[in-house]
Amino acid sequence: MSEGGGRGARDKLREAACNAVAGGSAGVISATVLCPLDVIKTRLQVYGIPHNLSSDRAPAGRVIISGFQQILRNEGLPGLYRGLSPTIVALFPTWAVTFSVYNHMKGLLHSKDGNDGALSIQANVIAASCAGIATATATNPLWVVKTRLQTQGMRPGVVPYQSILSALLRIAREEGIRGLYSGLLPSLVGVAHVAIQFPVYEKVKLYFAKRDNTTVDNISPTQVAICSSGSKVTASIITYPHEVVRSKLQEQGRDRHGALRYSGVADCIKQVHQKEGFHGFYRGCATNLLRTTPNAVITFTSYEMINRLMHQFLPL
Repeated sequence: MSEGGGRGARDKLREAACNAVAGGSAGVISATVLCPLDVIKTRLQVYGIPHNLSSDRAPAGRVIISGFQQILRNEGLPGLYRGLSPTIVALFPTWAVTFSVYNHMKGLLHSKDGNDGALSIQANVIAASCAGIATATATNPLWVVKTRLQTQGMRPGVVPYQSILSALLRIAREEGIRGLYSGLLPSLVGVAHVAIQFPVYEKVKLYFAKRDNTTVDNISPTQVAICSSGSKVTASIITYPHEVVRSKLQEQGRDRHGALRYSGVADCIKQVHQKEGFHGFYRGCATNLLRTTPNAVITFTSYEMINRLMHQFLPL
């Protein structure tokens, strides 16, 4: 291999390592900080409003406070961090795969187009969609475990899972591959979320870079925060219903008679609509949006800063 070829391979490996480590680390940081809100959001999606609130349309702040109080009263402080371990185990590869595949696809599309400038919206959507599909397929079993662990305290009569590994093995034994990949279809539909979020993120970054006569790699952390939060909120509002369907499918498991609550995605959608109406698909959305902004800010800003530091200190 020529020196130029060897250097090119090393540069690609270095870039892949930076994307994977920065993405995974950013996911772990955001998950740890925001775990309590994530637990409350997941429970709202699956079980609805706490019983001590009489109205389905109670203010989001009141719902969150009531959720905190209920968990602390029944499960103590550990209840607010239920599922953190599988969340971290799931999020590190999730964001590592997402950013790695996304940036790799961007590089391929740049090379194919012979264009050194910014990618078109269509190319960004393709890159983001490929990243979303790869991530959803690779990490779905971990998200099933995370959802089960976060909600098992609310499932009386069900033998609790003892650990991430035992949950994976038990689900595989009792429910087979279908159990491990329950919720995968709505997760793949949720690729639309990434396909909206990343292009919007890139376009707003490009706007700031052009306005300040700099590059997208040199915009300030505050600008990264604005780009990430705005793109996340936009994507979340548009695609939120799939999260409710996914959580319900992932959580359901089997009852004592071995029956499933939902026969599939279509049946889940039908039951939610019949029992809860249209607003049932947005159950927990306000709570989700309240955690969306800090989650996006922490994840993307951490990713950008860690990535820049790694590029600065890793040898060429």
